[in-house]
Amino acid sequence: MATMENSLAARHIQNLSEAASLEKHWGYVDRAVPCTNDAGSCAYLDQVYGSHDLSMVYVGVLWAIVGGILLLWTIGRRVFPSPRADEVPSGTVDAERVAKTISRRSRVRMTAESLIRRYLLPDFVRFIFGRTTRLQVLILTVLAAYLFIFSFAGIVYQTWITPIKNSNLHNTRTSLGPWSDRVGVLAYALTPLSVMLSSRESILSLLTGLPYQSFNFLHRWLGYIIVIQGSLHTIGWTIVEVKLYQPQPKVAQEWIVQLYIIWGVVAQILVLLLFALSTPWGIRLTGYEFFRKSHYVLAMVYIGACWGHWVNLQCFMIPGLAIWALDRGIRLLRTALIHYQYLPDGTMGFTAAHASLEIFPDSEHGDVVRMDFKHPQDPWKVGQHYYLCFAESSVWQSHPFTPLNLPKVQDGLVSHSYILRAKSGETKKVAALAAKKLSAAPSATTPLILSGCYGESIVDHLTPDVNILCVAGGTGITYVLPVLLGLAEQPAVKDRKIQLVWAIRKKDDTRWVEKELNIIRKAAKAHKIEVHIYVTREASSKSPSISDDMSEKDEMAVRETGLPSSSISINGVRSNSSIDVQKIGGQGFNRHPDLDKLVKEFVEGTVRGSTTVYASGPGGMISDLRSITSSCNSGAKVWQGNERYDVRLVCDDRLEW
Repeated sequence: MATMENSLAARHIQNLSEAASLEKHWGYVDRAVPCTNDAGSCAYLDQVYGSHDLSMVYVGVLWAIVGGILLLWTIGRRVFPSPRADEVPSGTVDAERVAKTISRRSRVRMTAESLIRRYLLPDFVRFIFGRTTRLQVLILTVLAAYLFIFSFAGIVYQTWITPIKNSNLHNTRTSLGPWSDRVGVLAYALTPLSVMLSSRESILSLLTGLPYQSFNFLHRWLGYIIVIQGSLHTIGWTIVEVKLYQPQPKVAQEWIVQLYIIWGVVAQILVLLLFALSTPWGIRLTGYEFFRKSHYVLAMVYIGACWGHWVNLQCFMIPGLAIWALDRGIRLLRTALIHYQYLPDGTMGFTAAHASLEIFPDSEHGDVVRMDFKHPQDPWKVGQHYYLCFAESSVWQSHPFTPLNLPKVQDGLVSHSYILRAKSGETKKVAALAAKKLSAAPSATTPLILSGCYGESIVDHLTPDVNILCVAGGTGITYVLPVLLGLAEQPAVKDRKIQLVWAIRKKDDTRWVEKELNIIRKAAKAHKIEVHIYVTREASSKSPSISDDMSEKDEMAVRETGLPSSSISINGVRSNSSIDVQKIGGQGFNRHPDLDKLVKEFVEGTVRGSTTVYASGPGGMISDLRSITSSCNSGAKVWQGNERYDVRLVCDDRLEW
């Protein structure tokens, strides 16, 4: 610390030996007072320290705003809570009576939410920001505007020509130095916020109720801002020390070998490396797992390098390290609590869950593997997910998967069911392992290590007046199935509309979740559940026929047709509880269901109440649904009491870019 202060004193031409006292400045080296240098140098030092003091004020205001927003959000969730499904008494439910009660209590909130969805839900400039909502981009824009304005505010832009003792040369001191310090301080102040936004064990989720993946967009772009700020800070001081200060190259050579500058160079290299590896091109080149592991390590080394560069601002580095360590520590603790169980010999120890395997071969698009097991633990909430580590493949990797079944405790055990498609990397290895083990033994199992659960409940708001439309693509069915399975076990609600739209490549893909579809089929008549399955890679037969795997059960009409708009059933009569299997693709091409038509027809067909659209599938599907559901919202009509135009989208966007 003393070495850094001495070097800075020399750089800032402070004469510590003649100082009457040292003036403390938070986040900076002490200032020698009174200033005994020439007038220009003293004026420059006034600007340096004054600008830095303002920098600390500005970052304090920034953190106060962030803290205030989180405080108000947390209080608002408690004071003005959304209606909850568990607040409605069990038994036969009158949806109209419940709707009127909820309307009186929350009309203003529903109107505001509908307005926000109408204008801020769709994607915005996708080729720049990726698949994210206008609301997220608006928040980023407000933050970036604050940082831009206060990167320049409070700095006196002036040039001071100061003499050099025993030389006819002079130093050119400008506001470039204080401005470079300003952007550097802002970059330091944003670091703990960036770490907080990336945490899986998220403090922000506890306060706001939003799942941790909701903050990934802001984390990524805050990182880009830090890269820009750090680069500008480095470029600014390089110009000062290599060009404006004299004599050269002596000043530059003495400057670059100082320890705090070496740490600054290391920090700059690390932040640029973090940026390069986090781009889509970097991830595709090195693989997602390498990106994830290297990101963890490089980020913490970067924080350590920043600490070494400017120890006076450790007030921002310590929280960043603490949040990172707390996140990892809680992850390990939760995994240990899930797997620390009684062993067969009666002792306690760590034991993995053993999942039975079932494989559905698909050489064209990748095999699909289903895993089922039971484990002694607390149940999760519908919509939450676990990170699964496939111990026989690699203990260094884990991937997020959503259970496709309801979380039920039976005899102290909770059942888990998952499906995954083999693409590349770990999932491909797991599928190959499953095929190998099943060829040797039909009842083969594989050990799994769970971490979680993560995310928030997605059904707490499902009061009886809410209509439900579930849209899934491929293996995205796992996200929406528990919603339907939960509804199937609840009392039927008069006039409630429930529908599933599932797009799959082949008709045989329904076998992934055949047992769960049977449960929905049995409950479909009582609950008026409509199931529409669209086969996108197979052509229709010449005449309607019954699916081989779906026979008529419990007076259910099961039909297969090549026309998306067909209403032919097995008895020639359309049923409100029918299951459609529609082949809309063909040889060498595929078609997707018309989501715009399906969603709008669903909303227009509701009798009363709001609508929630649950969705999981390819990024393009999620983007389309954002635009479609936003157009279905109307704050004005909701305010007038027409809740049909209060349409919410709940989607699984963990893997969006």
